[in-house]
Amino acid sequence: MIVDGGIPTDNLAGVPAKAKRLEALGYHGAVTAETSHDPFFPLLLAAEHTEKIQLVTSIAVAFARTPMNLANIGHDLNSFSKGRFVLGLGSQIRPHVTKRFSMPWSKPAARMREFISAMRAIWDCWHNGSQLSFKGDFYDHSLMTPMFTPSDSEYGAPRVMLAAVGPLMTEVAGEVADGVIIHSFTTKKYLEEVTLPAVEKGLAKAGRSRSDFQISYPGFIVTGKNEEEFNATKKAVCKQIAFYGSTPAYAPVLGSHGWGDLQPELNKLSKMGNWDEMGTLITDEILNEFAVVGELDQVVGKFKSRYSGLVDRTMGSLPARDDEHAKELLRNLSA
Repeated sequence: MIVDGGIPTDNLAGVPAKAKRLEALGYHGAVTAETSHDPFFPLLLAAEHTEKIQLVTSIAVAFARTPMNLANIGHDLNSFSKGRFVLGLGSQIRPHVTKRFSMPWSKPAARMREFISAMRAIWDCWHNGSQLSFKGDFYDHSLMTPMFTPSDSEYGAPRVMLAAVGPLMTEVAGEVADGVIIHSFTTKKYLEEVTLPAVEKGLAKAGRSRSDFQISYPGFIVTGKNEEEFNATKKAVCKQIAFYGSTPAYAPVLGSHGWGDLQPELNKLSKMGNWDEMGTLITDEILNEFAVVGELDQVVGKFKSRYSGLVDRTMGSLPARDDEHAKELLRNLSA
C-alpha cells in the first residue's frame, strides 16, 4: 500500500524541512489540501527540496479554476519535479463554488468529466503536437499558439486523481481519471456496495481495467501513545465525522447504515454553530464503522485487515513514539 504524509499549507517557511522529513521516514507522497491556503505553492517548495517523493494535491478545487489554469499548473509542477506531481481534484459543494469562489455550478459530475477531458486535450496539444479543438457543454478550448505552448515537455502531463463520494462522480473518476480519492467519510460497507461498483462502471465505459487505476483512501484512525492522547484523538475524529455528516451531499453514506435520521439533526446543529454538541452524537458504533480504532501497535494491522485488496493508497499520520517507530509503522503499513 502506498502511504502519503501531510504537508502544511499555512507555513511555507516550514515546508522544506517537513518534506525532507517525510521523504527520510519513507513516505511515498507528500500531500496538501486546499483549505485556507493555496495547495500548490507548498508542493513547489517540496519539489525543490526532495528527490523522489510524489507531490499530491488532495484536493485542489477544480471548479474554482478553468481547465487551462490547472493544465498550466499541473504541467509546471510535473516538469519542475521531474514527473513526481499528482493532480488531485475535487468539485467542492455548490455553496463554496458559487458563494466563496463566485464560479458557475451545474451538473457537477458531467462538468467534471468535461473538465478533466479538456485538460487532457490541452496537454495532448502541448506534449504531442495535436491541434487544440475541445468543444463541450461547459468548456471551449480552441486557441493555442506557440507563444503559449510550454517547451519543457520531457516529463509530460501529471497523473490526475478525482475525489468522489456519490456514485456519479465516482463513475466519472473511473472513466476519465487515473485514480479516485475516496472521502474519509466513507465506511467499508459504502466502499464495497457503492464506490467500487461505480468505479468499475466508469472503467468499463473507458475500456480500462482496475490495474490501470489507483484507489486512495485516507480513512480515520483513532489511537494514541497514551490514554489522554487516545481520548483527544477520539473526540476530534467524532467532531470531524459529525461535521461531514451534516453535509446533505454525504447523507447517503449514513443512509447505507440506516442512520439517515442523523444527517438532518447534524445539519440543524451545524447551522446553530453547535460544533461540540454535534460530536457527541457520534456513537461508538458509528465511530467504529468510519474509523479504525485501537492501540498504537494494533491500528496498522486493523487498517490492513479492513482495507487490503480494496485500497491502493492511504494517508498515514500515526503518533509514533520516535522516528524509528514511525519508520516501522510505515513499513508495516506499506507491506
